[in-house]
Amino acid sequence: MPVIAPMPATRPARVPSQTAPSRESADEVMAAGTTVDHLTETYRAHYRSLLGLAALLLDDTASCEDVVQEAFIRVHSARSRVREPEKTLAYLRQTVVNLSRSALRRRILGLKLLSKPMPDMASAEEGAYDQLERDALIKAMRGLQRRQREVLVLRYFADMTEAQVAETLGISLGSVKAYGSRGIAALRIAMEAPA
Repeated sequence: MPVIAPMPATRPARVPSQTAPSRESADEVMAAGTTVDHLTETYRAHYRSLLGLAALLLDDTASCEDVVQEAFIRVHSARSRVREPEKTLAYLRQTVVNLSRSALRRRILGLKLLSKPMPDMASAEEGAYDQLERDALIKAMRGLQRRQREVLVLRYFADMTEAQVAETLGISLGSVKAYGSRGIAALRIAMEAPA
């Protein structure tokens, strides 16, 4: 009688289930759905519409083209996250919108950081001429009657209303108007007279 050697104990072979695919097959499905060819075809087919979308958000063609190309590059590098091939265009569109927003934010920040232009400075001659005019005005003001001078200073230099001037000086509104008009007439004569 022949001797039969005992069979070594082995684990039963594992049969892959139909409901839960293995990790390798899931990666293969994901990679198959977002191939470079599929992304490139989608990009080529919808380039003009993506450019139009960027143009609605940005103002110059060069920036729009840059944004659309950058969107392709970013989706290409993250294509493993696009599990359904039909969502590739949606990813491209969303990336165009996000990149356009970022470009606008950079522009706004750049405008805020630009140095403000210096105000125009008066030349030395203009400064001297302004000083002479101020001196002549002060001299002419000193030549006015006291009430005329007070009314003009409060009305035009202190920027008070006629009613406020009347209340401050304790005179009537009509008196403020009369002193003001006489004072201005006297100033004109004094300023036009040769020094």
